[in-house]
Amino acid sequence: MDIIKDDAAQTSAEMLLLFGGIIVVVIVAALFYRNYLSGLGNTITNNDLCNTVNGINNLNQKFT
Repeated sequence: MDIIKDDAAQTSAEMLLLFGGIIVVVIVAALFYRNYLSGLGNTITNNDLCNTVNGINNLNQKFT
């Protein structure tokens, strides 16, 4: 067994470093956009809820 010519361990280490780097980039991006993403969900929910309530009130006024 020739350890000097065996590249399997080096390839595995490079793949681990590559995947680790990708995970770090994703975590940093999520932390950077955390406020934007959390606010986006609330805005959509509030706007949709207001539109639905207004639509129901308009229908209620038409039939009364």
